[in-house]
Amino acid sequence: MSLFWRIFALNALVLGSATALLLWAPVTVSVPVVLTEAVILVGGLAVMLVANAALLRIGLAPVARLKKLMTTVDLLRPGRRLPERGRGEISELIRTFNAMLERLEHERAASSARVLIAQEAERRRIAQELHDEVGQTMTAILLSLKRSSDEAAEPLRGELQQAQEITRASLDEVRRLVRRLRPGVLEDLGLVSALTSLTSEFSTHTGLRVLRAFDTGLPPLDQQTELVLYRVAQEALTNAARHAEAGRVEVSLRHTGGTVVLAVTDDGHGCGVAREGAGIRGMRERALLIGATLDITSASSGTQIRLTVPDPRKQS
Repeated sequence: MSLFWRIFALNALVLGSATALLLWAPVTVSVPVVLTEAVILVGGLAVMLVANAALLRIGLAPVARLKKLMTTVDLLRPGRRLPERGRGEISELIRTFNAMLERLEHERAASSARVLIAQEAERRRIAQELHDEVGQTMTAILLSLKRSSDEAAEPLRGELQQAQEITRASLDEVRRLVRRLRPGVLEDLGLVSALTSLTSEFSTHTGLRVLRAFDTGLPPLDQQTELVLYRVAQEALTNAARHAEAGRVEVSLRHTGGTVVLAVTDDGHGCGVAREGAGIRGMRERALLIGATLDITSASSGTQIRLTVPDPRKQS
């Protein structure tokens, strides 16, 4: 039944019921209308309007559900659909919207994949240039300062040695940036070694206490999945240091059933679900890239970021 005929039928039902009551009820209308008759007529009108509103709300409930989904849908949280029932206009509208949502989710996932792949390529290029150009130049400056300080007399020697220490610290910072941009440990030694190196460097750099719990015997993961796991852990640790005001962070990587689960839990004040910024949105996009699920639990006692990756052996 179309929406027009559905509304017409509901109104006809209410008006027909009211007409039947008027025909069969022992009620007459005087001229002029007396108070009791007016009360009966107004009461009947009120009952008719309430019944009409209730029936219309029931009949248009699928439209209300569709409107709610339209206003709350998020392409980074795929899978939300409305049930399709019947063959009327509303059911056809719901089917069309579900199909459009499916297409948009696929297009968003494909575009996000292209953007992230280009981003990683750009990170590798910048890291290579920092290592080859800036790193080598600063190393040459460091050696030149050392030769000059060895030959100089005081107090110039002390000033040259101070400049040497500043240059060495800057060179270490450049190398740290290179490792963040291009995790060579991940490519050379694997995910567990890369996460161990990441957490150790994070603890040294921020002063936070980091606990690690990595399962042995993890299933083999492709390079893209390992990179997503590494980047999500990296961003979660950065959020814990910048926003959570935490004193302790626990990073775990476990093989549970048919999934690989990465969890980063801090004991900070929590970030709140409504405060998702670009970092968390980026993690959700990376999760979509490999078909994983990202769950964020935030409370006053801390925040947990949990990435669940399907076991590739179960999918093949």
